[in-house]
Amino acid sequence: MTDSASTAFLRALPKCEHHMHIEGSLEPSLVFQLAKANGIELPPADYSSVEALEERYKHFTSLDDFLAFFNRAMDVLITEMDFELMAYAYMLRAAKDGVAHAEVFFDPQAHVGRGIDLKVVVDGLTTGLKRGERDFGISFKLICCFVKHLSVASAVETVESIIPFVKSGEVLGLGMDSTEIDNPPEKYASVYARAKELGMEYFTGHVGEEGPAQSVRTAVMDMGLRRIDHGIHAADDDELLKILAEKNVFLTLCPVSNVQLRCVTKVAEVPILKFMEYGVKFSLNSDDPAYFGAYCLEVYEAVHDAFNFSKSVWKGLVADSINGSWCGQERKTELLAKLDSVMVEWENKEI
Repeated sequence: MTDSASTAFLRALPKCEHHMHIEGSLEPSLVFQLAKANGIELPPADYSSVEALEERYKHFTSLDDFLAFFNRAMDVLITEMDFELMAYAYMLRAAKDGVAHAEVFFDPQAHVGRGIDLKVVVDGLTTGLKRGERDFGISFKLICCFVKHLSVASAVETVESIIPFVKSGEVLGLGMDSTEIDNPPEKYASVYARAKELGMEYFTGHVGEEGPAQSVRTAVMDMGLRRIDHGIHAADDDELLKILAEKNVFLTLCPVSNVQLRCVTKVAEVPILKFMEYGVKFSLNSDDPAYFGAYCLEVYEAVHDAFNFSKSVWKGLVADSINGSWCGQERKTELLAKLDSVMVEWENKEI
């Protein structure tokens, strides 16, 4: 296990999180709190207590098993304040972990499909994230994701509905998430094309978590994505790795999530070293921390336990994550300066 010195060093690093589903930060305690406040009856078999739910979260058998709980818990999110509380709770925890910049996913279809107005969702999330920015100094961007288990037409409708929030500056980018099974990326090419027509500029997508390297190749070469969420199966194709490095494609890796969802058996099996060997840039992220039992710092600790990186390697990885962020250059310069100051502070200390 990571010792106290290593943890202190990893906490001090100005970490950037690029792959965190805000609905995935909905802790069991908040699920029960909001269910009570909103008069929502939770299925007693799986929701008998906070402790029982926390225990169940430790035993996901697959992505689809996890998604069943993920989607069910969202039923407790009703009011603007609910979304604000969830967003602020994440920022509070992120601050304790030393996160400096967060790019946060949310799933509009999961809420609009329940009859929740999109403005309620975006306003609540934005208010909570702005409170966190004010209180903790964590900069943020909000990224809309469409879900692949619903129709392409629904995804296009989602893109069209989010555009006013893009124009207002509340939402920056577009991604796609949910199950990859029977949902190759090319199925959604028209969704990204429509988003580009409407003026969106920042794009990412969950590809290569369950799906093969070919899915990553398609997303990059045919659809033009320059950020890939997960993408671990890209490591199965050495020629693809060369392409990713050449085109400066950025991966948002989630090592603990990969273990929890049975993509790998341990963090050491995540192809981090191979990505580094080929010069493929990436960041380390929590994905759905309330479900997988690891927020950003715990992910960094798990990676350190697996690979025992030196301080200089960590500096390079954090610099890559800063430069791969969708914040402005001024903010990147601030974070790189913070990284330099941390390295000076730790120059004569062991981790």
